[in-house]
Amino acid sequence: MYKINFNTSEFLSTHWQKEPLVIKGAFSNFVDPMSADELAGLACEEEISSRVVITKENNWEIIQGPINDYEQFGEDNWQLLVQAVNHWFPDSAPLIEAFRFIPDWRFDDLMVSFATPGGGVGPHIDNYDVFLLQGEGTRRWKVGAKGNYTPRGGDTHTALIDDFEPIIDIVLEAGDMLYIPPGFPHCAQTLTTALSYSIGFRAPSQQELFSSVADHLLDTNTGLKRFTSTSEPVAASSVSIDHQKGMLSLLNELLKQPEQYQTVLGQLLSQNRFELDLCDPESPYQKEDLTDALSEGAEIHRIGGLKVIKLEGDTEQRLFINGDIFACEQLTSEEIEHLANAFIIDNQQALTLCGSSAMSEMFVGLLNKGFYYLA
Repeated sequence: MYKINFNTSEFLSTHWQKEPLVIKGAFSNFVDPMSADELAGLACEEEISSRVVITKENNWEIIQGPINDYEQFGEDNWQLLVQAVNHWFPDSAPLIEAFRFIPDWRFDDLMVSFATPGGGVGPHIDNYDVFLLQGEGTRRWKVGAKGNYTPRGGDTHTALIDDFEPIIDIVLEAGDMLYIPPGFPHCAQTLTTALSYSIGFRAPSQQELFSSVADHLLDTNTGLKRFTSTSEPVAASSVSIDHQKGMLSLLNELLKQPEQYQTVLGQLLSQNRFELDLCDPESPYQKEDLTDALSEGAEIHRIGGLKVIKLEGDTEQRLFINGDIFACEQLTSEEIEHLANAFIIDNQQALTLCGSSAMSEMFVGLLNKGFYYLA
């Protein structure tokens, strides 16, 4: 079990999305949830996003995974990074649980890195919030102030930048943590062979929101209302200010309708950027299969990384799971809350919940989707 050693309410009001923060001893007696060998094993898999970054003089070379041979990299100046470890390594779940003082919809993934002395990524700027937790070993982190920085080599498609003047310069040891909001440049240098954990939180961009709205309107064949006007400009080639504002007001009208925007947000915010390790059953479950398994002591587990989202003030009683909509009219508010919040439903809780026929049907549907599994 991992327990954070700082006041989360104070953190959210003072630092969250405002300024970086060093938290020494954020976790007492920190124990790595995985080993370097286990991380390397994940990087061998085709479906898992991984890369090795080799530090060179004034430059970095990136080798995309899967990675099977590490001897070629030598004993220093490189690091392995594996994305979405929480999707594939169940033992990382308790660490993720410690960060649920921030809403699930914001959580992006757990990236884990193994770095040799001298390994690092170089100065860069992220567009998301990140907690950088140190495990085994030591790393020196530098963080700069927000500002206008030149992309490295003039490449606007890279997060890498030229160097910066640090406002934080700190060595992190096991259990120490650094929080960095979006827009603050940072970089790390590995001092001794290290395992590090990057817990990222991301919000949708304007592009993503508009794209999701457009997809929803096309899928549902809605948003068909056209612009009308009461006056026309004198010049045939002109688009008047009134016409411009009138067309944009059509968008605003749509975005004020909960039956439109709530569905869009629920589906968008419950999706993952990285592939999930779906637990597809060999043959479809029936309610009797679930009853038998629970009678033998089974628990119901949510797969790693799955987002189960509910919207406050939703016009419908439903949950959004991995971009899908699950109607919950037959479930009580307590049952919906339990399903939305629990990563693991122990045997006694599952037996109680499945006393409801509607809840049993919901679990069977989720098991058949591969979103949950019996353990």
